[in-house]
Amino acid sequence: MTPEALDLTTRLRPRIPSPLQRIEDERFTRHGVRLLLKRDDLIHPALPGNKWRKLSLNLREAAGRPVLTFGGAYSNHLRATAAAGRLLGFPTIGVVRGDELAHRPLNPSLAQCAADGMRLHFFDRSTYRRKAEPEMLDGLKELFGGDLYLVPEGGSNSLAVQGCTALGRELHGLADVVAVACGTGGTLAGLAAGLAEGQRAIGFPVLRGGFLAEEIRELQRHTLGAPTANWSLDERFHCGGYARTTPELDAFAADFEARHQLPVERLYVAKMLYGLLTLAEEGSFPKGTSVAAVITGQPL
Repeated sequence: MTPEALDLTTRLRPRIPSPLQRIEDERFTRHGVRLLLKRDDLIHPALPGNKWRKLSLNLREAAGRPVLTFGGAYSNHLRATAAAGRLLGFPTIGVVRGDELAHRPLNPSLAQCAADGMRLHFFDRSTYRRKAEPEMLDGLKELFGGDLYLVPEGGSNSLAVQGCTALGRELHGLADVVAVACGTGGTLAGLAAGLAEGQRAIGFPVLRGGFLAEEIRELQRHTLGAPTANWSLDERFHCGGYARTTPELDAFAADFEARHQLPVERLYVAKMLYGLLTLAEEGSFPKGTSVAAVITGQPL
């Protein structure tokens, strides 16, 4: 398959630019904040949100070779990669964090990956932490064949950052602040790089640990030559870590859904929206601020 045959835009017809939706929510408006939703979840039903933006350039670079990537048991990135393989006709391999027996029977996310043709390979957690080491990657190439295209966990690499700059460019002149939930940081790194002068981005990490800021700076250094100064992180809203929620977060998400007839994905989007409401209530945004919240995914 040639790179031309793997023209994702022609074959998959993504909804680009994604819609920008005004939300009337008195909890924000009483603080003088105008809330907008950047509906990246509507880009493509199988590759929604930041998954399209992070994968598109990587898949063009892969040019039909088998794609091997990494993720946890509920990884949206694994699901999107598997779906792309099904739709475009190339093999996919997913290296999953955790013992295989612990994931049998497969949860709905991994079951969908398998149904889309992804070959699943399980690493225990200690081995998974070494997944980027050269000897581990060499072992995977030997196991699955040397002509693999490797995409890191979450899809975050330089091509992903380049793909996500379009998200920032689509918001030129439309918002003062842009917010996004963060897993591996690639979306925020590219989004911030694509924003216009005077705009800024806020990232809400969904993992605890305090390590993400340096990873985002390194992604920007590798892609752009230097980090940008127009982004920040608020690490208060991870709710205990990835795939974890709290009753308070669940209640907030259910209330937001009822108010706006909009399904709210819990592991990323709900944490970002809850963080934004908290910032508005704390007076972090000057009156008249327009805030665009990027809806990066859909509920399972």
